[in-house]
Amino acid sequence: MKNIFKTILAAATLVASLPMMAQEQDAQPFKRNLELVNFVPKGQWITGASVGYSQSEQDNYQFFVVEGLSGDSYSFKVSPMLMYAFQDDMTIGARVGYARTLNRLESGSVSINEDTNFGVDNLYSLSHNYSATAAFRNYISMGTSRRFAFFNEVQLTVGGGESKLCNGSGQQLTGTFERNYNVNLGVAPGVVMFLNNFTALEVNVGVLGIGYSETKSTTDQIYVSRRDSRSASLNLNLFSLSFGVAFYL
Repeated sequence: MKNIFKTILAAATLVASLPMMAQEQDAQPFKRNLELVNFVPKGQWITGASVGYSQSEQDNYQFFVVEGLSGDSYSFKVSPMLMYAFQDDMTIGARVGYARTLNRLESGSVSINEDTNFGVDNLYSLSHNYSATAAFRNYISMGTSRRFAFFNEVQLTVGGGESKLCNGSGQQLTGTFERNYNVNLGVAPGVVMFLNNFTALEVNVGVLGIGYSETKSTTDQIYVSRRDSRSASLNLNLFSLSFGVAFYL
């Protein structure tokens, strides 16, 4: 009797396992069939630069609550870079940067209503800023395309600079001199597009960063003050887009 019961139990177990065995035989590993190519081969050098310049002039400019704005301003930025591919699609390198900004305001006022009116004249500011950046970048090709690719860049930047601000004229002249230092760690993804085998256009934007800055100010060569700030951000700022030209040698 026991042998018959064992035979029936074994047969039932075998029948129950048949569908699972059939599914295992029919199951195939899922493949997306995504194809990637080596976009930047090991041993390649990358060099390039980004340059920016802007200038504006105002003569008795009127806009909303701003009245009688007269002055001019300009800014200039340059940032050369050099990187090396130590592995396929992985590069490491550095860039340096310089920025100069000048603003001159001869006259201007903000008028909110008859009782609220603020005026400024003879305002002059000039600033110079320097930076050095260590960067690691990895590339991700768009399928099998060798013209377009994404990249993600991690940046560690140390910088500093100085600026001066003058306000008024004659005996009413006051001036402030500032020195600043800063350090920032950030992530900047972007897109690269090859124009030919050696030249490419690059666009990137910062989305994640933490930073610290310290500033020392001296007003009229008498009053000294200090301020420092810490920041952390996770956002997509389209106004921080950076454009550049790179040469892959």
